[in-house]
Amino acid sequence: MKKSKYVFLLVLVQVLFQTGFAQKKATIEVNFDKNIAPMKPIWAWFGYDEPNYTYMKDGQKLLTEISKLSPVPVYVRAHNLLTSGDGTPALKWGSTNAYTEDANGNPIYNWKIIDQIFDTYIKRGMKPLAQIGFMPEALSTHPIPYQHKWKPGVRYDEILTGWAYPPKDYKKWGNLVYEWVKHSVERYGKAEVESWYWEVWNEPDGAYWKGTQQDFFKLYDYAADGVKRALPSAKIGGANVTGGGSKYLDAFISHCLVDTNYATGKIGSPLDAVLFHAKGSPRVVNGTVVMSIKTQLKNFESNYRIINKYPQLKNIPVIIGESDPEGCAACGMSTNPENAYRNGTMYSSYTAASFARLYELTDKYSINLIGAVTWSFEFENQPWFAGFRDLATNGVDKPVLNVFRMFGLMKGNRVEAKSDRMYNLKSILDSSIRKTDTDVGVLATKDEKYAAIMIWNYHDEDKNISKDLISVKLNGLNTKTVTLTKYQIDNENSNSYEAWKKMGSPQNPDAKQIAQLEKAGQLKMVGKPSKFKTAENLQFELNRQGVILLKLDW
Repeated sequence: MKKSKYVFLLVLVQVLFQTGFAQKKATIEVNFDKNIAPMKPIWAWFGYDEPNYTYMKDGQKLLTEISKLSPVPVYVRAHNLLTSGDGTPALKWGSTNAYTEDANGNPIYNWKIIDQIFDTYIKRGMKPLAQIGFMPEALSTHPIPYQHKWKPGVRYDEILTGWAYPPKDYKKWGNLVYEWVKHSVERYGKAEVESWYWEVWNEPDGAYWKGTQQDFFKLYDYAADGVKRALPSAKIGGANVTGGGSKYLDAFISHCLVDTNYATGKIGSPLDAVLFHAKGSPRVVNGTVVMSIKTQLKNFESNYRIINKYPQLKNIPVIIGESDPEGCAACGMSTNPENAYRNGTMYSSYTAASFARLYELTDKYSINLIGAVTWSFEFENQPWFAGFRDLATNGVDKPVLNVFRMFGLMKGNRVEAKSDRMYNLKSILDSSIRKTDTDVGVLATKDEKYAAIMIWNYHDEDKNISKDLISVKLNGLNTKTVTLTKYQIDNENSNSYEAWKKMGSPQNPDAKQIAQLEKAGQLKMVGKPSKFKTAENLQFELNRQGVILLKLDW
């Protein structure tokens, strides 16, 4: 009997510890009178493989929501804008049939589907980060087979079909780009197209290009020449290499600066922006998903170092063409269990923690970063919460989208903010966020009579077993009283996934259930706005993998 009592007490202590009995604390100090830099909305960039989802039901709905959450125009990047086909979408596939040829090999241009895609953006005040790719079937040096039949669980290299090869005629390729840009100016106006960015291909150093490095440089030169012939003031860049592709990026930049241009015969090629990718690498350890924020940050750093090698590139716009916790958006958790983090709040807290460190790293290397594309959109007509890397499922917003709604509320300048539980940048670059303590981090901004504080409780291990006490001290506001509004993402708030599980995880929810899920998917205000004396410390609890935004008005 005594032994059973001892076992019971031991289990009870463990449970109490996990549920907050031995609660840890975090002390945060925000100095609103110490500006760091303007709060650039680098997060307001999104992308996806399947361009035909753009104008479908759930695609249009999500684009509307994304456009509304941002105080600035959102940029959108999509693959397959020049791929041949009838516009029927599939995973990691899309097509527009922009280019075909007649029996004599003369070009036939058809902008109908591309216009449908770009019209959807422009109507919502969004702008294309227009990707020039992939290779039309009529131009490919190896056109057969052309459309791949890839599905999750199949080897990634099976997507490499006719669309991934160099053109059989580079002049025709350059003229295709010229005609596309010319058409865009005619349709949308010179001033509008001048505000876009154009870029050539995707990950030429990896799984998306079946030519040599020099083949890609030639592809870029002819495309850039086509862009500039149609609109000399248009902005074009590259090379959108993989996260580990810094050596390839180095060679590409050198080509653009000092090599002979394949299209013009002159020295150099237009380079108005530098683009690269950065990805993390989660894995499953003893049944638990363990992220690697370190891997993604090291991708940022290695490519920043390459850019800083070239004094000619000082202040050049930099765009992270894909910036994500891992690599394959269309790989659900049934085939890739390491992706099980995507439905719940871990994707939210990871996003908050990683963007904060991206701002810090960008300051350190003095990079003119203008955008970091979150490669996450939606997958039309797929099972509910299938674990794709998406912002919404069947028209219902997932918790991660609410982090971007929080970012949309952060204006003005970034200001100094400290937490005694926030991992420093060097520690993360060395060993990620793997120690016993979670990363209770903070990012804060101040505008005229307005401020915002984002706080997260993140750890690389996908566990949600604790709740910490947070204390926030407000300094330098020059006002005795503010109106405080709280928004929160955790298991109870701003979380359609938990709401869906409580319903019994229905794969065919009825209209009433869908309405409840849509409501649960919105950013939730916790309590009501209230008056708060700035001389006092703010105190609240925050779950592990939770995120809170404190909005201050006066």
